[in-house]
Amino acid sequence: MAEHDDAASASAFRRPTGPAATAAVSIAAAFALTATGGIPAAAAPADDYPTWAEVQAAKQSEAAKKAEIAKLEQLVAGLQEQAAELEKAAMQKAEDALLAQNELQAAEAKTTRLADQLADAKKRADASAKLAASLVARLARTGGGDPTAALAFSSESDADRLLSRLGTMSKLSESSTALVQQAVFDQKTVSSLADEAKVAEDERRTRADAAQRAQTEAEQAAAAVESQVAAQQANQNVLYAQLASLKGTTAELEKAYAEGLAAQPQEPAPGGSTGGGTGGSNNGGSNGGSTGGGSTQPPPTPVGSAVEGAIAYAKAQLGERYQLGGMGPDVWDCSGLTKASYASVGVYIGTHSSTDQYNYMAAQGRLVPYSQAVAGDLIFYSDGGSASVPRKYHVAIYLGGGMMIEAPNPSAPVRIVKVRTSDLVPYVGRPTG
Repeated sequence: MAEHDDAASASAFRRPTGPAATAAVSIAAAFALTATGGIPAAAAPADDYPTWAEVQAAKQSEAAKKAEIAKLEQLVAGLQEQAAELEKAAMQKAEDALLAQNELQAAEAKTTRLADQLADAKKRADASAKLAASLVARLARTGGGDPTAALAFSSESDADRLLSRLGTMSKLSESSTALVQQAVFDQKTVSSLADEAKVAEDERRTRADAAQRAQTEAEQAAAAVESQVAAQQANQNVLYAQLASLKGTTAELEKAYAEGLAAQPQEPAPGGSTGGGTGGSNNGGSNGGSTGGGSTQPPPTPVGSAVEGAIAYAKAQLGERYQLGGMGPDVWDCSGLTKASYASVGVYIGTHSSTDQYNYMAAQGRLVPYSQAVAGDLIFYSDGGSASVPRKYHVAIYLGGGMMIEAPNPSAPVRIVKVRTSDLVPYVGRPTG
């Protein structure tokens, strides 16, 4: 699109008035959500974006055109950086919500298990208490004891008093003593389980509250990033068109060029690469050994049929929208896509969480240096790209050739893109082999 409709485009980028001001207001309104959504505040669009008249004027001299191109490219890079930070924050909040939900599910499972154990213990305690009470009543009739002692068996303290009372009776046989002691033990088990169940229920309620808060924050972050990124992309599109007009290219070409620059590593990655030169992350690599990534054992050889099936499944979802907690059939988040893709070929990779999938790969001895990544491996992202950072906020499937398939964030659907090196963990997970 070398020639652009200047009249139409000019209205898209005015300084303090017109649609550009509307876009700025939209971004400012979206940023108001950051107070509760946890999205890091970024600067609102600068008010010095060039107008189309300025772009046309810059064509009058080579020096002016060169300066205007540099300015536009800098503005594009700034918007890309802001968008990347916003998307990262949304992914982090989404992972926090999934982790909180996993903790809640574990707490719920514990309360259910304890409730079942308590019900069984009560049945045993009731049965043994009846036998002990019957024994006491019989001894009382034959030995002059107090038959009301047979009633004292409703609590642990009552059980202790009953045992003490029976100890004063001279006619207790060894088997009778054992029967009473079993009844006392059963009652104490009930009391102990009841206390444990109460603690577990308190923990479940705490986890439920935390999960709800995390879910709310993630939803707010998703709404904020959608609004902000959409406004930023509208601004970027005009900048691409202006660059194309100055350079005699097309807006599509300028966009592809800018995105390609953004995907480049900031500095050379250590080691070799089998995946198209994107190499291991230059951040946090020294921390990987403690997570199992530094093993001297040869990496497992992937099972080709399983890898092909998982990748085919993931590719079948291309273009489907992102949704927090999505794991199909037509909405996805990052770990939902990876989990479902490998589940489709019968391979378990961990729970619905990027962090858990990384930890599962580590526990299974399936972490491989990124420099040895092959198609089908799981790629992970964390703050600073450190393997030792507990939370891995994003996961994708490596396709080879420096490309990956992902369900990225609320601003984009399932897609195939170049591997981003920023925050890239220097180890991949190899689910098969």
